Amino acid sequence: MRTIHVDLGAHAYNIEIAAGLLPSVGTQVAQLLPKARKAAIISDSNVAPLYADKLRESLEAAGFSVLTVVITAGEQSKNIGVLSNVLEQLARGGMTRSDVVLTLGGGVVGDLGGFAAASFMRGVAFVQIPTSLLAQIDSSVGGKVAVDLQAGKNLAGAFYQPKAVFIDTDLLRTLPTRFLHDGLAEAIKYGCIKDAGLFEKIAGFADDAELLANIDEIVAACCVIKARIVEQDEFDTGLRMLLNFGHTIGHAVEQHFGYGGFTHGEGVAIGMYQLTQRTEKIGLTAVGAAERIKNVLEKYQLPLEAGVAKSELIATMARDKKKSGNSITLIILKKIGQGKLLKLDWQQVPEYLG
Repeated sequence: MRTIHVDLGAHAYNIEIAAGLLPSVGTQVAQLLPKARKAAIISDSNVAPLYADKLRESLEAAGFSVLTVVITAGEQSKNIGVLSNVLEQLARGGMTRSDVVLTLGGGVVGDLGGFAAASFMRGVAFVQIPTSLLAQIDSSVGGKVAVDLQAGKNLAGAFYQPKAVFIDTDLLRTLPTRFLHDGLAEAIKYGCIKDAGLFEKIAGFADDAELLANIDEIVAACCVIKARIVEQDEFDTGLRMLLNFGHTIGHAVEQHFGYGGFTHGEGVAIGMYQLTQRTEKIGLTAVGAAERIKNVLEKYQLPLEAGVAKSELIATMARDKKKSGNSITLIILKKIGQGKLLKLDWQQVPEYLG
């Protein structure tokens, strides 16, 4: 068991990482929240058939009455309509302010379920149980919860910290290869912005089997980086923006294809490579960085481009949350392992898209 403490004062919590952790969650949640009597599991149509019963049994054995809410898997479910339906199910299920919501799934479930917890009765406790690599290393940690609007990704949401994050790396064994690599794009991002050694470790694995054999170490390294950044900038006004490397272009790509063409990690991969290729040419990034990113992305069958016209990307980026007035903050690399914030006038953006 690896324990990472996220020190946020009154909102502090632990991230627990271990293979085979899921059956012990009920006991741990009961100890953490002794007043809770009901537990709502929010999951999706892919994950619930695999793991919801095991989690329910663990919770019931710990004395909880359990409600299970299942949404359709996929980014298309991360919207106000589905959120409204989830909230109605929590109300009909008799959930009270002293009870607990558990999100069992990937980033969509964690984001939407966390926003439901933040909204229901003005806030009930929630616990993250991420089942995808992307959720385990990134979206489950830090308290960003949200849904998408037609105008853009994650435009309705809140900062709402979980009471705990329980990461069972055994759950990755059932993850399709595409989504294992999707999450790995975020791990590569962490290496790019903060840890060159992590980047090289990921680049050096012989295959997915070796990656999975070392996955606890990779997950823990990413969670430590994110925890330390979030501790310094909980509300994403400065340093935490480093975590958005690749995301400005990536979110635009996702939205352009209606969240059905590229996964989140694939969008981030495209964003990291395309932006670094350009900043290297401009002279802001060390020579060779883009090629190293390209090589590791290709190793894990991650895309390098989306085939979207620059003008269309810019139109979508104009609605990005990182845009403020007539400026936007891009996250670029000085070199592998060292990211930096670059505030630009909006009129300069086309220069950074090639």
